[in-house]
Amino acid sequence: MNFNNKVFWITGASSGMGKAVSIEIAKSKCRLIISDRDAAGLTETAKIIESSGSQVRIEPLDMSDSAAIMQTAEKVLSDGEKIFGLYQFAGISQRSLVTENPLENDRLIMEVNFFGVVALTKAILPSMIENGGGQLAVASSIVGKFGFPYRSAYSASKHALHGFFETLLAENSKNNIKVSVLIGGRIRTNISKFAIDKDGNEHGKLDAGQANGISPEKAAIQICRGLRREKKEVLVGGSELIMVQIRRFLPALYYKLAKKISPL
Repeated sequence: MNFNNKVFWITGASSGMGKAVSIEIAKSKCRLIISDRDAAGLTETAKIIESSGSQVRIEPLDMSDSAAIMQTAEKVLSDGEKIFGLYQFAGISQRSLVTENPLENDRLIMEVNFFGVVALTKAILPSMIENGGGQLAVASSIVGKFGFPYRSAYSASKHALHGFFETLLAENSKNNIKVSVLIGGRIRTNISKFAIDKDGNEHGKLDAGQANGISPEKAAIQICRGLRREKKEVLVGGSELIMVQIRRFLPALYYKLAKKISPL
């Protein structure tokens, strides 16, 4: 698969992996629709995309508002946009214990990370099938493969994405729909900075492990390589990705390590 002359809708495009992937794909001279709740950040991303010679359309979007997501998708499709790739990176994390995290925080994280993603997918998928197929990609995490301290709702939301998109793929392979779940490790984005604590306030800082992670630009190269190859799962990061294999093949060791690794 190549990106040339196709239309891609990318969420979370004002910063981090969403921005980096948008810029990387724009090198292929295509058309991008970019979304985020940060309108100013989208404008900056759009300028870089245009400087690469690709076309861009800005659609501000709050992934916690499923009704607005459906309305925006309807508007985009009614304008004649034929989406080939829908790549979703918008998300929110947490830094709080299960015993401290109130239910409303759990619901907010699930709303953004799962239901918002599902809403946009459901809005676009029928037209994608009608157009002869396409590619869906969604940002999961290594903690979408296992549980991890201080990430209960975040981990749960990413686990849910795996179940949803694996089912979607099983149902729609015959419709030429490709699915890639992007399993990110430590990447230097603002997700830990904007993670919410038990009181719903921003964590406000990069975790030490994340601060030493790979750059969003390097992550984008890994992601785009996996998308071109139509890989069903794309591991993104550095040496920390070994935890995915430890959890799979050495579960007893994982349970020991999970209690010892610093979550912050």
